[in-house]
Amino acid sequence: MTITLSTLNARYTHASLGLRYLLANMAELTGQTQIQEFVIGAKTTEIVERLLAKQPRIIGFGVYIWNVEETTRVVAMLKRVAPQVTVVLGGPEVSHETALQEIVRLADYVVTGWGEVTFTALCRQILDGPQPLMKVHAGVQPPLAELQLPYALYSDHDIAHRTLYVEASRGCPFKCEFCLSALDKTAWPFALDTFLAEMEALHARGARLFKFVDRTFNLNIKTSLKIMQFFLDKLAANPDDPVYAHFELVPDHLPDALKEGIAKFPPGALQFEIGIQSFNPTVQALVSRRQDNAKAAENIRWLCEHSHAHLHVDLIAGLPGEDVASFARGFNQLVALQPHEIQFGILKRLRGTPIIRHTETFGMVFDPYPPYTILATDKIDFGTMLRLVRFARYWDLVANSGRFGHTIGTMLGDAPFENFMAFSDWMYGQTDATHRIALDRLAALVTRWLQVQGMAPAAAVALVARDYAGKLDGAAKAAAPQRQARHLAA
Repeated sequence: MTITLSTLNARYTHASLGLRYLLANMAELTGQTQIQEFVIGAKTTEIVERLLAKQPRIIGFGVYIWNVEETTRVVAMLKRVAPQVTVVLGGPEVSHETALQEIVRLADYVVTGWGEVTFTALCRQILDGPQPLMKVHAGVQPPLAELQLPYALYSDHDIAHRTLYVEASRGCPFKCEFCLSALDKTAWPFALDTFLAEMEALHARGARLFKFVDRTFNLNIKTSLKIMQFFLDKLAANPDDPVYAHFELVPDHLPDALKEGIAKFPPGALQFEIGIQSFNPTVQALVSRRQDNAKAAENIRWLCEHSHAHLHVDLIAGLPGEDVASFARGFNQLVALQPHEIQFGILKRLRGTPIIRHTETFGMVFDPYPPYTILATDKIDFGTMLRLVRFARYWDLVANSGRFGHTIGTMLGDAPFENFMAFSDWMYGQTDATHRIALDRLAALVTRWLQVQGMAPAAAVALVARDYAGKLDGAAKAAAPQRQARHLAA
């Protein structure tokens, strides 16, 4: 193969949508181009060996915040053992602050921003001349109708074993300063009939798990309803072979027509990711986030009470202007709404995002290495930030995992943030670890904590043991992704 498209995915189950878009738009070079995907943690030597096996002339890498360090090592080794190979970089991590990066220094060329048109043109120049004079090439953004869609490039193996990422639109009209989408001018929709025809083809090939990467799925309600109806029709036609769809929702935009559609989905078929990030209006204003907090809370409550959708709601710690007390109030407010998962994230400084403008004013200190996590602010010192990081990890293990569905309510009591922070501090004192804690050990530690808090030993053992008694049944539970299935068992 003349051209290899490659990336290091965060997990094997993730199939790169970006690489498939590039391949779908290689035009006359398609027959000379292949995809080779790897997973972070693989040995650099083995990656390089496999990349060179078919003697490519060009290797293009998708570079992201989660793989930039390992991809840098791959590129460095490639340029040592096969300097004749031309290395082209693309992806969000190298699209901003480009000149400052070691991986860019090592590579031959970089495509910033949209890559489908510009990467193909660059490959033509590299192969046929004249050779490109510039190292950095700004990606051309074509009308979406001119892009070839990539979904036929998901293999039968991908469909059977991996998450299929799809998008009905690109971009975002909102300007939240911690997000790269703040740089978008708007959201651009793909032609809906064409998109749904591609989804039909995937479903006919056996696809049942669709993860939409659209930033604002419910921005255009008519489009949202048509997409949801597509999945409802599949569910009605094949109730014993259900589909599962994941969407990202704008939290304060849930009109009645959309509620009616959502309410029709059975258990185990629908997941919403909802970004709250902060309930503090002052903090929201600082980061240019427009959000009606009362309406957002009302919508989450409605979804919990009147739909079977699995809710994954995001909060971010470390935003400028927010102290621990403010974050705790928002966390407690969200716990009271009872979503299935609260994703407790720590702010990261993604390259190119406007959040950097607050650095000096709010004493924001970021880790200089990926994923560029906030280390301290003028309101949260380094030690406290590390406590929040540990809280987030233990919260994922105990609450979000669904393994302690009956126990977690007792642990949280009437002061969820404060009580779980106390547990988190105690856990770290007992284990000196936040990872590689076996489930049996975790259950034993939770049981001990309940006793430390005054629960009788027999009652603590019985409460934790109850969380291991539930069994999944039914087609919807069997079809649901593992983490959601555990919630359905509660």
